[in-house]
Amino acid sequence: MHHGQLKLELAVAAYCYTPRMEPRISMITLGVSDLGRSVSFYQDILGLPLSKHSVEGAVAFFELNGTWLALFRRDELAKDARVQNDGGGFDGIALAHNLKSEEEVKHFFELLKSKGVLIAKEPVKADWGGFSGYFKDPDGHLWEVAYNPAFWIGPRSET
Repeated sequence: MHHGQLKLELAVAAYCYTPRMEPRISMITLGVSDLGRSVSFYQDILGLPLSKHSVEGAVAFFELNGTWLALFRRDELAKDARVQNDGGGFDGIALAHNLKSEEEVKHFFELLKSKGVLIAKEPVKADWGGFSGYFKDPDGHLWEVAYNPAFWIGPRSET
């Protein structure tokens, strides 16, 4: 193969390649104001397993079933992304955790309340046919806890 043919084949390959995302989310990173407080919340109150890859005082990782959750100082996350850290208003995002029944959702919220977690919306029948409520983490990030009778969302539960 001569040099001209190789250049042509490389140009065709580059033209034909269409970059795309694989259908998965590797990590969700939450910007937090107090890393220690947030680690305690996610580890001690929600019971998520802290990863050995965490760096104390810098970043915390929780290895979940199919994705990771990271906690990083909000100001450092904004700096890394080169965006303003004005902290104003609703961020337009909610994370969700699905359970297997309305009773599990109710029980989970009772546990959250007993640990002093701020409940944004008590669980109720939802317009979409399920049952859900919302709570906030120490930095105000919204978490929906839901039961969806129509179909399971995400990796299968371990229990």
